[in-house]
Amino acid sequence: MSLPLRMPWNLASDRWATDINPVLNFAPNQGILITNQTLKAGTNVINHLLGKTQQGWIITDQNAVASLYRSQPFNSTTLTLVSNNPVTVSLWMY
Repeated sequence: MSLPLRMPWNLASDRWATDINPVLNFAPNQGILITNQTLKAGTNVINHLLGKTQQGWIITDQNAVASLYRSQPFNSTTLTLVSNNPVTVSLWMY
């Protein structure tokens, strides 16, 4: 009795969930880009639009020299950043 022949696609589809789902579920892959946020020197509150508790943020563009840091815990609606100089940034929120 011979076993049925398995085609390469069948083998790949068997491993799909194991190999690809961790990449798809990686938190930064599930974010949104917020562009052209003008920040003043001092505290700035940005609505992150995620609809869930934020896990992180990445600066994707910045038009001036400024140091930014988060001054409040992550929550489900806003990101609070402190800047030492006025700056316009784009942020990847996740």
